[in-house]
Amino acid sequence: MRALAVTPIHLPPEEVSRRQARYDRLAPPGLQIELRNVGPAAPATLDTDESVRDSEREVAALLEEAADGFDLAFPDCVLDPAVPDAVAEPLRPVHGILKLSATYLAAKGVRFGAVVRNEAIKAEFARRIGAFGLDAYFAGVRVLDLPFSAIAETEVWNRALGEAVTELAALGATAVINGCSAVDVEEADLPARVVDPTELAMRLLTVEVGS
Repeated sequence: MRALAVTPIHLPPEEVSRRQARYDRLAPPGLQIELRNVGPAAPATLDTDESVRDSEREVAALLEEAADGFDLAFPDCVLDPAVPDAVAEPLRPVHGILKLSATYLAAKGVRFGAVVRNEAIKAEFARRIGAFGLDAYFAGVRVLDLPFSAIAETEVWNRALGEAVTELAALGATAVINGCSAVDVEEADLPARVVDPTELAMRLLTVEVGS
């Protein structure tokens, strides 16, 4: 099964390569992922509501284009830009990292929270959870207040998790979604499990459901 992943922002080649290598590590047997940069018309970061909307528009445009040989597609973003309504006539199934991972947790009866990089991402994350009908399972979002560069700095990102995860655990969360699709989650002694939504979503994409 071949999957097309589309970045939500315009990235330099070295960051596209880093994210592609991450997908190569995470892809379970039977799933091959090709990451494509969304292009220069997209924002360089997601720091405002306007940039989130611009990202959604550009991701939708690329997902609507023909791409022979792919069985499915998904945005390389935990905000699920263009999933599902923004893509008018998708040429292949379009999935969302957040929708897959959060729906799975809810289906297991898990109360979950999330950590994100900034306020704009927090607002969109919460909006998406509501749109997916998962508010009853959602403990809320905490902002890590990290620069964009921290996405590629695993140690910096993971060091910032402790207080936020503790606060969400106090609200009843037993799992916390790491609110960036491109960050590696490290094991840590925290009061709630930190979930890598990309790793979980990739596993779910390869699950075969019997008739």
